[in-house]
Amino acid sequence: MTKEKLMQAAIAARKNAYIPYSHFGVGAAALTSDGRVFTGANIENASYGLTMCAERNALFAAASAGYYEISELAVVADTDAGVAPCGACRQVMTEFMAQDAPVYLGNLHGEIDDTTVAALLPGSFVKGDMHNA
Repeated sequence: MTKEKLMQAAIAARKNAYIPYSHFGVGAAALTSDGRVFTGANIENASYGLTMCAERNALFAAASAGYYEISELAVVADTDAGVAPCGACRQVMTEFMAQDAPVYLGNLHGEIDDTTVAALLPGSFVKGDMHNA
């Protein structure tokens, strides 16, 4: 799958965002090594701490279906440049993606910034850092 097609899946997922407070819709699409795509949109809550980002929704959807290794991730929002994931999403990426896995950060104007998990969260804490892992 091309990064453009993965980005289109993220754009389609964005349409399901539940954003009555921020009005800032985000969509994400996670690609597994066998070609399956899991999508997510941000879902807000009146108690802001319970809001869930699109990236984590897509990654958790994959994990819930038994896919714990994501090869690529696309994220999109209506921003001037590629949308930047929050810190929590970056940490969750390190759980399910390799450090060199591609992450595509896009906007609705067709711009796509290519990066990696490691570039988004250098020096991240990963499960291999745990003594019991």
